[in-house]
Amino acid sequence: MKKIINDPDQVVQDMLKGLISAYPNHLKQIKGTTVIARKEAPVPNKVGMISGGGSGHEPAHAGYVGKGMLDAAIAGEVFTSPTPDQVYEAIKAVNAGAGVLLVIKNYTGDVMNFEIAAEMAEIDGIQVEKVIVNDDVAVEDSLFTTGRRGIAGTVFVHKIAGAKAEQGASLQEVKDMAEKVIGNVRSMGMALSPCTVPAAGKASFELDETEMEIGMGIHGEPGIEKKSIATADEITNELTEKILEDMKLSINDEVAVMINGLGATPEMELYIVNGKVHEILSDYGIKVYETFVGEYMTSLEMAGCSITLLKLDDELKELLDAESKAPAFRK
Repeated sequence: MKKIINDPDQVVQDMLKGLISAYPNHLKQIKGTTVIARKEAPVPNKVGMISGGGSGHEPAHAGYVGKGMLDAAIAGEVFTSPTPDQVYEAIKAVNAGAGVLLVIKNYTGDVMNFEIAAEMAEIDGIQVEKVIVNDDVAVEDSLFTTGRRGIAGTVFVHKIAGAKAEQGASLQEVKDMAEKVIGNVRSMGMALSPCTVPAAGKASFELDETEMEIGMGIHGEPGIEKKSIATADEITNELTEKILEDMKLSINDEVAVMINGLGATPEMELYIVNGKVHEILSDYGIKVYETFVGEYMTSLEMAGCSITLLKLDDELKELLDAESKAPAFRK
């Protein structure tokens, strides 16, 4: 295993120390926790928004903490859900009396631990609502989920619901907006190589030099199939067509496109994929309103990518365009 780390058991703590050092005027760490919050949290009269999950997906989730997006994010151990007490500390840290929304990716451990934390908070009189993101069209159930997995489409939920909360909307209004995004966002990914969890010290799965896996999850969960490596256009066609089959878009519909790298994919390759996605959408008469290319939700050093499409209307476009000061999503 070759990694630029100190102690495999301290990678999360070391990472968070470095993150706060990079953005000391914008972020703070809640003492004794792995919670990263907005410097000014809790923000008076504002719904608090939190998310989180296992580390190893950077910049998700702490990179999306800031004005216009999340109020706090909880970092679990690598590929491991944060514990209920850590999530509870995040809820308390962002609660300003207007309630707190939990944005949860659909993985069994995340759902269970966030729900336990919500119950703890409600006992303390904090109003909590939650949404569960399940944008991955690859597989219906996986090793870690009942139902579809939550992957890179979660970033659009953070951005748009976060913008709604920043406007002073009520907890129910922010939840409804998050649910609207979830209902209109779909993603699918693929992998060319595995990743190595520091504490394990070995690859999480195996792919031959001539193989790729279509529909691979962000923790290395199996996808639809292993097959011989194909061209960028062939890969993009397969992923995009599967998404379009599920979304049922119409001519002149508008979408936001996200081409997300999984940690070890050069931007050159991501832009090649993006060019083909735009070509496919144009052939269907679908308009692209805005495009995001880069690393938004990774899987350590996994090589591969995911494609996300978000169907837009005027309300979603306005919120997507709203100001964000989150380190990983500045607008």
